[in-house]
Amino acid sequence: MRTALPRVVAHLDMDAFYASVELLRYPELRGLPVVIGGGARHQPAWQTDAATGERRRRFARLGDYSGRGVITTATYEARALGVNSAMGLMRAAQRAPDAVLLPVDFDAYRRYSRLFKAAVREIAPQIEDHGIDEIFIDITEIVAGRLSEAADEPDRDAAAEAWWCAREVAREIKQAVRQTTGLSCSIGLAPNKLVAKIASELDKPDGLTVVTGHDIATRIWPLPVRRVNGIGPKAAAKLARLGIATIGELAAAEPAWLVQQFGAGYGGWLHTAAHGHDERPVVTYSEPKSISRETTFERDLHAVRDRATLSRIFTELCLQVAEDLRRKRYAGRTIGVKLRFDDFRTVTRDLTLPAPTDEAATIRRAAGQCLKRVELSRRIRLLGVRVGALARSPAEIDNP
Repeated sequence: MRTALPRVVAHLDMDAFYASVELLRYPELRGLPVVIGGGARHQPAWQTDAATGERRRRFARLGDYSGRGVITTATYEARALGVNSAMGLMRAAQRAPDAVLLPVDFDAYRRYSRLFKAAVREIAPQIEDHGIDEIFIDITEIVAGRLSEAADEPDRDAAAEAWWCAREVAREIKQAVRQTTGLSCSIGLAPNKLVAKIASELDKPDGLTVVTGHDIATRIWPLPVRRVNGIGPKAAAKLARLGIATIGELAAAEPAWLVQQFGAGYGGWLHTAAHGHDERPVVTYSEPKSISRETTFERDLHAVRDRATLSRIFTELCLQVAEDLRRKRYAGRTIGVKLRFDDFRTVTRDLTLPAPTDEAATIRRAAGQCLKRVELSRRIRLLGVRVGALARSPAEIDNP
């Protein structure tokens, strides 16, 4: 008797994406602990060895860093030293003072993001964009098409063949990404998005992991609950207080008890997720709600004494947002600003224009009006500009 073909979802996650892009530019750093998160002053510089006359690049070291920045990402060698994304650079410097520190180059990362996604679409067009370095891919139809010739054969385990075929498709995708970008990625294959995302993390870097419904108990249940996308720090802490540390322990909990502890919606979802169930489709297209740019300063800036620096950065953010809008063919009516002060208080202000815009000068004027409504008595730690209420630009409407 022929078994039905399963749904096959892939989650592709680029390996240490920002750091890997930098290693393409600086191959001599391969195998070394490298941290991404510095500013322009940490740009590598050429120097000449006085004894040999050889020119080589000089890199900033994490141990020499001073400021309040955070790590954007790090190579796996740096992570082995206890250095991770979102960690303060000063704290990281205590753990890995000899690690190389590189500045962030988001333009380069966005360029490589577009490249790897285009390479995947050549093989599997059913893609859900999930950020600059990860995507979901529904390859069910591709697998079904490749197995269609044997569809009428009796006594055939179609499910097993489907997962074997899915592996082959995933290998092709990995090879295409590497050929196009020079970068590696990890792919998780599963019957749904929730399990696929967990699977992609199990064998990093350069992994290819299949987790079917039969594998949930052995591969997923031993993992900590935080590995489930949707269980954040607060929920994990509450589960820990209730004696639940692993996904398997969560799966064993009574659904009614979870509802009692977490409410009907979230408690019910916890039970479902722990058993590896997820019916969400791979959404191949969705309109963005807003486009923004922001930056965290290496030192807190004073609204008066650092006015020239703040003005320059503010203008650059407006220019970058306008460029993003035009590249993505959007215009927006709601212009907003975001500020975080030295006491970590965050303030936002926005205003709505009569008509959508993608012009940097218009965005700059409107954002400036928003700034005037903010009391700037404390030093500023972060500054951001946002454009919302998006609509397709006239050029896009005329030439879809």
